[in-house]
Amino acid sequence: MDIHKENGFTLIEIMVVIGVLLIIITLALPNIIRSRIIANESAAFANLKMIFNACQNYYSGVSPHEFPEKLINLAEPYSHPPYIDSVLASGEKQGYEFVYQRLTEESFTLRANPKSALNGRKYFFVNENGSFRYSLEGPADEDSPEFKI
Repeated sequence: MDIHKENGFTLIEIMVVIGVLLIIITLALPNIIRSRIIANESAAFANLKMIFNACQNYYSGVSPHEFPEKLINLAEPYSHPPYIDSVLASGEKQGYEFVYQRLTEESFTLRANPKSALNGRKYFFVNENGSFRYSLEGPADEDSPEFKI
């Protein structure tokens, strides 16, 4: 009698392994997405703060004192030295859109809005006074709650 022992996995063993992997992925995916959202929101706030500081430095460095007309005025080749990088000056970075608006020569508003819910839930706002605000329901403004650092 000739008995052959074959090496390998049975279909049942492969299905069990795939099932365990699917369960692990199902449990881990929400945490991965949540971590990505938190990281994007943190980066957006840091970028908002960087633009705010760049605007203040620009204001102090030009004569007569005035805030830049556009966000791009804070980057090369418009500013020497550049206050922010050209990617941030384009108005979009890490899933957020940055909307700068100069109201007068001495006032501006700056908003950071997520491009989708997968990029972030928080909307940020700051004006020339440096009061950072946020909203979870839509674009933030001066009446939104203050964002504590």
